[in-house]
Amino acid sequence: MDCIYKNPNAPIEDRLKDLLSRMTLQEKIGQMTQIERTVATPAALKNFSIGSILSDGGSAPFEKALSADWADMVDGFQQAALQSRLGIPLIYGVDAVHGNNNVYGATIFPHNVGLGATRDADLAQRIGAATALEVRASGIHYAFAPCVAVCKDPRWGRCFESYSEDTDIVRKMTSIITGLQGKPPVDHPKGYPFVAGRNNVIACAKHFVGDGGTEKGINEGNTVSSYDDLESIHMAPYLDCISQGVSTVMASYSSWNGTKLHADRFLLTEILKDKLGFKGFVISDWEALDRLTEPRGSNYRYCISTAVNAGIDMVMVPHRYKQFVEDLTFLVESGEVPMSRIDDAVERILRVKFVSGLFEYPFSDRSLLDIVGCKLHRELAREAVRKSLVLLKNGKSPENPFLPLDRIAERILVAGTHADNLGYQCGGWTCTWLGVGGRITIGTTILEAIRESVGGGTEVIYDPYPSTNSLAGPYSFAIVVVGEPPYAETLGDSERLVIPFDGNDIIVSVADKIPTLAILISGRPLVLEPRVLEKVDALVAAWLPGTEGRGITDVVFGDFEFEGRLPMTWFRSTEQLPVNPRHNSYDPLFPLGFGLTYNKGSTPQE
Repeated sequence: MDCIYKNPNAPIEDRLKDLLSRMTLQEKIGQMTQIERTVATPAALKNFSIGSILSDGGSAPFEKALSADWADMVDGFQQAALQSRLGIPLIYGVDAVHGNNNVYGATIFPHNVGLGATRDADLAQRIGAATALEVRASGIHYAFAPCVAVCKDPRWGRCFESYSEDTDIVRKMTSIITGLQGKPPVDHPKGYPFVAGRNNVIACAKHFVGDGGTEKGINEGNTVSSYDDLESIHMAPYLDCISQGVSTVMASYSSWNGTKLHADRFLLTEILKDKLGFKGFVISDWEALDRLTEPRGSNYRYCISTAVNAGIDMVMVPHRYKQFVEDLTFLVESGEVPMSRIDDAVERILRVKFVSGLFEYPFSDRSLLDIVGCKLHRELAREAVRKSLVLLKNGKSPENPFLPLDRIAERILVAGTHADNLGYQCGGWTCTWLGVGGRITIGTTILEAIRESVGGGTEVIYDPYPSTNSLAGPYSFAIVVVGEPPYAETLGDSERLVIPFDGNDIIVSVADKIPTLAILISGRPLVLEPRVLEKVDALVAAWLPGTEGRGITDVVFGDFEFEGRLPMTWFRSTEQLPVNPRHNSYDPLFPLGFGLTYNKGSTPQE
């Protein structure tokens, strides 16, 4: 019998039905299984027909592994997968959420909150395309991006992964999907996954749904809302993702009105798949099934049956895959999970594999290696930094602007914990899961950018924690850069939202003696004490800009105009949270959409 599934010219639906008809139950369940690379032995890939491998945040071949090293590793896994009975290629996935951020030397773009400040859909699409190239250069097929959460509370530790608190802004920025996957043709079937070719990656809209709306911004918490509000606020961006052919959707750890999303058949199946017509696959989050019981992972068969019957197609196990395969096999044979549900899940997974060209091109394309961290991509990231900067204050009065700075000043002070720290600039999900400070990859710190920007006769004094001696003048001006350390997920949840490392004190100690520009590096609005706003001459929100610090000096020295506008309301105090621009009591420090410019003062607010 001819192998229709191996024929690249046959219709995709015919190919996947042919392949599905040839598969055993174990092979089908293997395709539904995603495991961490550290347990992905050749025997596991061959014998279990494992469908996908992922790298946990920071799980690399070795420290400072380059894209070529990643490609070697992924190709090795793929070779083992192709030795299975049916030779089904695997999908390798990573959290490439602001560039291919696990890989040393890759271009690191601003995190989503900064991109939301640009309101620039074309920029997001170009960043998606550049990210796809750098991901594919490393042999990887699948990026767990973008996060299209609508963040309603900056206390959430994933606020920086959200483009905005405003649904319309988030919807606009979903254009990154077209960059990652390529642009589907006009007649592309609604809801059908799309990947243009070998220079594109499988994208993942996450986390479905309502993850940015949990009470008090608690990560993995509970979103309390009517269905109508859930649909209009949090679900709306998924309509845009699906219309662009997004191939996968990741379910959220969070709950909606007390029901965990991974167990919510109404939302995952009746709404996402049936009503919205999504034909790609739904993937679980990391060990999310374990979270369906307390203590975690107990009664694992219940966790599996609940999630799979709810509509989860691929399960990010990631370690105990043997138990997962054994337990799901039992559940199918006992009738607790219908065979039709298994076939539907595997059909969706195979559809994405065929659409993405994995059967024809399972291995890495080494011709892409030279593009990783190239000048063109770094210039794109620099452009994104420039456009993301939000000017919150410029001068003690509108008549006397402080910026732009004089690049031929005689002597300037650069201070603060974040002025010369590339890891702090990049934030979480960079080289490791949580991110880390220091010279973590290739890039330009803000201090380095300042030194490059000023004239040859300008003396630059740098002191992260200025002392009486270093504050002794004369100085033309000071630039103080403070902010948050890197963090991710629950470890980023914060009730107080203060500037860490005594940031307010550092700013004031300098601004008391020297005319000062303060630059805040953060994944969200933080508490700005009145004394800071009073003392500083200028204040810029720079978010988490990534590796290209020159984007900041491009603007503060006047080569480019400020364009960014607040993607989040800047609250006066945490007692106000959550704030809502539509409430009559809305009284923020700076409203959603605020941003000054050199030429026009304040920009229109939204």
